[in-house]
Amino acid sequence: MQATLLKRIDALAGPLLVRLLPGRRGTAAAAPRSLLVIRPGGIGDAVLLIPALRALQSAHPYCRIEILAEKRNAAAFQLCPGLGAVRRYDEPRELAAVMLGSYDLVIDTEQWYRLSAVIARMVRADRSIGFDTNERERLFSDPVSYSLQDYEPFSFFRLLAPLQVSPPAELAVPFLELPQAARDGAARLLAPLGNKPFVALFPGASVPQKEWGVENFVQVALGLAQAGIAVVLVGGPGERPAADVIAREAAALNLAGEGSLLESAAVIGASQVLLTGDSGLLHIAAGLGTATVSLFGPSDPVKWAPKGRRHLVFSSKLHCAPCARWGKIPRCSHEGSCLDADPAGVVAALIRLFSER
Repeated sequence: MQATLLKRIDALAGPLLVRLLPGRRGTAAAAPRSLLVIRPGGIGDAVLLIPALRALQSAHPYCRIEILAEKRNAAAFQLCPGLGAVRRYDEPRELAAVMLGSYDLVIDTEQWYRLSAVIARMVRADRSIGFDTNERERLFSDPVSYSLQDYEPFSFFRLLAPLQVSPPAELAVPFLELPQAARDGAARLLAPLGNKPFVALFPGASVPQKEWGVENFVQVALGLAQAGIAVVLVGGPGERPAADVIAREAAALNLAGEGSLLESAAVIGASQVLLTGDSGLLHIAAGLGTATVSLFGPSDPVKWAPKGRRHLVFSSKLHCAPCARWGKIPRCSHEGSCLDADPAGVVAALIRLFSER
């Protein structure tokens, strides 16, 4: 609800605010000693930003890197050790602390919306970097181009080009680091399984177009059970009703709504394979080196799906898919979910990856 409201505010007020603010002129480039990275949005974008953050840490080991995130994604940055303060712009006191501070450099990692660019311009900084995807570009001393064809971690690496930090040929995996407390919490949650290897299922979705349906997840869980493979359900409180049904039908271990985000990440890290739609947990799994089977509909898998032989993707066969751009799904005559993967094929893919462990 809050994210939708912010997008509406951005659409109404963002262009005007961008025009009213003066553009930023950068000072002579120097190695930054204090840096603010702005990352609004969901868990997935935060996770996919971490390879670039780690590259920044390596290139500028004496630079203090702070994060301005939001409530729904701030915890993800605990998977990247060595960061400074992680503050949330939707907490007024924390936003005020950022606005009262000063930095050598601010990097706005938002891809399209303007409010983060406005905040980046209002922060006291000698220099700023951000994407030039609309009129927001005038607020940065170093605007950077953005491509809808790049795998998203490499889009974020574009923001480091003004700092002479080059992207890797391929992402080093794992690029996430689990705190020991999260590992311990996951071990307690998984105790009923003993040491039995398992497949994790995430039956949630951020929007109806990305839902696959409880009945499909039940079929997958039953297929895995028939193959002698244990199933663990993960997710937040919102996934609990669906997970209850799946667990009851297939005798799976239901951890939806149990533990923190980091403990759920540790459960995924302990799994052999994760089945999920296009979600933040998908990117956490990839960042931890866990194999994945992912279900894509409106989102473009070229842009958002993990790469490599241990990541299998089922893309929608609808003629209009993928259709999402800039985080928005256009109105469509097609009703309901865009996911059309066959459960039997998904089971086969999961068993294949499970067998390769």
